[in-house]
Amino acid sequence: MAHHQGGAPQGREERDPLRPHRHDPNPHPPSPDPTFQLTCPGQAAQPISLAALRALPAVSVPDCLIVSTGHGTSGPFTFTGPRLLDLIQAHCPGDWSQVEVISGDGFGTRVLAGELTDPNVTRPIILAYAVDGRPLSREQGLVRLIVPSETDDALRQVKWVAQVNVR
Repeated sequence: MAHHQGGAPQGREERDPLRPHRHDPNPHPPSPDPTFQLTCPGQAAQPISLAALRALPAVSVPDCLIVSTGHGTSGPFTFTGPRLLDLIQAHCPGDWSQVEVISGDGFGTRVLAGELTDPNVTRPIILAYAVDGRPLSREQGLVRLIVPSETDDALRQVKWVAQVNVR
């Protein structure tokens, strides 16, 4: 069932990645390619490769937990990659209020601008491409949204990032 978002052009339905919210474990990675699509307001979607992510300043965030449906909690891990904010600032000029991050298997989450721009955040939300100093494997997600503040459920972590939609 599609959910109309207020910012979508009239007559165009867009899927809200949080409704309906599927949370079934996916036993098979959707794609071996870490490239994802970035859509900025007023622009066509553009592919973002692993090389493009690596060209952005990287940060390492220690003591992250992964809470996966059906798999429990694992970690702590140190994830490395650019801040989601750095990706947006590098590619999306202009105003924006939220970001949808959607997996290759259709799971997604929404991040509000204030979560990314808060100057008091010491453990930023990142698009990780490495864990504990090693590249993420296909099974680990290749490119994975890491929300370090999440410690009790898997509603914000997105494995196998396929789309980043800036709104």
